[in-house]
Amino acid sequence: MGARLFLLFLIVPAVELALLLQIGRWIGLWPTIGLIFATALAGSFLARREGMATWRAFRQRLAEGKLPGRELIDGVLILLAGALLITPGVLTDLLGLIGLLPPTRALIRRYLMRRLQQALQQQTARLYVSFGGFTPPDPADPDSSGWSGQARPRPHYLKDDRL
Repeated sequence: MGARLFLLFLIVPAVELALLLQIGRWIGLWPTIGLIFATALAGSFLARREGMATWRAFRQRLAEGKLPGRELIDGVLILLAGALLITPGVLTDLLGLIGLLPPTRALIRRYLMRRLQQALQQQTARLYVSFGGFTPPDPADPDSSGWSGQARPRPHYLKDDRL
C-alpha cells in the first residue's frame, strides 16, 4: 500500500510535469495552457453526458425492479474519469478519456468485476447485502437479478420526473 501511495503522490505528478514541459517546448507555452483548458472542458462535457446516460439507465433498472450493479460501477468509473480529466496533465487526461468512453469503460468494468469475483471466491473479500427482498441470482436464469418483492411507493417529494 505504501508503494502505491508513493507512486500516486510522487511519481505521477513528476511524470505529468515532465510531459507538460516537453509539450510546452514543442508547441509553446500558451498552446499548452490552452490544451490543458480544452481537455478540462471536454472532460467535463463528456463526464456530464456519460453520467446522465448512466443515471437514466440506473433509474430504468430500478423502475424494472432490478438491481443496477452495472450502472453503479459505471457511475463510479465516470466520476473518477471526470476527476482525472479535470486534473491538469497529459497522463491523467488519457486515463480519464479511457474511463469515459463506453467501450473502454466496459472493459474496465469487466476487469473489476472479475477481480471482485476472484476476491470473493478466494475469501479475501466479503460482500454483505442487508436490504430486504434480495436473494442471490439464479444461475439457471440469465435474466435473474436476485431482486424480488414489491417496490415501495414513490415519496411525494420525488413525484417530479426531472429528478
